[in-house]
Amino acid sequence: MTALIPAPAHDTPAHDSATPPGTSTGTSTGASTGPAGPALPGLRVAPTGLRLAKPAAAVASASTPADRAGGPGGHPAAPRREERRSADELRAVVEEAAPRLADATAQEVATWAAEEFGGWLAVACSMADAVLPHLVARAATARGAATVDVLFLDTGYHFAETLATRELVAARLPVHVVDVVPRLSVAEQDAAHGVDLFARDPGACCRMRKVEPLTEALAGYEAWVTGVRREEAPTRAATAVVTWDAAHGLVKINPLAAWTFDELLAYAAEHDVPLNPLLDDGYPSIGCRPCTSRVAPGADPRSGRWAGLAKTECGIHP
Repeated sequence: MTALIPAPAHDTPAHDSATPPGTSTGTSTGASTGPAGPALPGLRVAPTGLRLAKPAAAVASASTPADRAGGPGGHPAAPRREERRSADELRAVVEEAAPRLADATAQEVATWAAEEFGGWLAVACSMADAVLPHLVARAATARGAATVDVLFLDTGYHFAETLATRELVAARLPVHVVDVVPRLSVAEQDAAHGVDLFARDPGACCRMRKVEPLTEALAGYEAWVTGVRREEAPTRAATAVVTWDAAHGLVKINPLAAWTFDELLAYAAEHDVPLNPLLDDGYPSIGCRPCTSRVAPGADPRSGRWAGLAKTECGIHP
């Protein structure tokens, strides 16, 4: 198979005309979801039944998350709302759902999220794998949604394999991949703050390239779904399935919280969803290329992130 090798670090990703709600055009735009072309060896393709269910142009024309909800299906779509619910209303949703879903299966949680939030739901994905987008897309399309917004933090420092996985996910799953980009390109950041800021102040680099862009991107949604798992690190051991995200002012949903890495791989194998080939090359946790290294067998899966530094999290999941 001919390999598709995107540039390992790029400052100007391809965009379409869509701008996700709550974001400025200088921060994030929706990437097109056309065919990906040849993939890197090791990337698996999602089943034909989960190909893009709606032309990308139709998805890109939506002006709010709710505009992308609804459509044909065996179940009624989630209620379409013209306005985002208030923080108090969303907190009430958390208070009711958190105890009820604490021990629910990932599939049950995803189904609830699709029903409760409809098009006001976003899925965060680092493109280490497509398990979470696949899980949520299955639930959403079963409820009549045409597509699901998947937010990808395009930092400009990704591995080529990660970028290829992003292209495959966009082409094969019924999702709308939104490239969330920093205000400064890598070159502009180098000029303003010095070359290789990640080596001198990784906290500042993560803040500018991940935390701040994501905060702006999430402003137009009611809830976001993450792939955080408790076994990943001690800092994540107490992860709740449904919680109030005070930092971003919306509901945070972690349907895979109780899963092990083996369970994640088993789901990927069962449903034939895309996996980043770096997972088979000693990278159980994949972040930006300069700050991610291979992990020794049996070591903490996240020990390859910012290796040698006290830093263990980028700041997205405090």
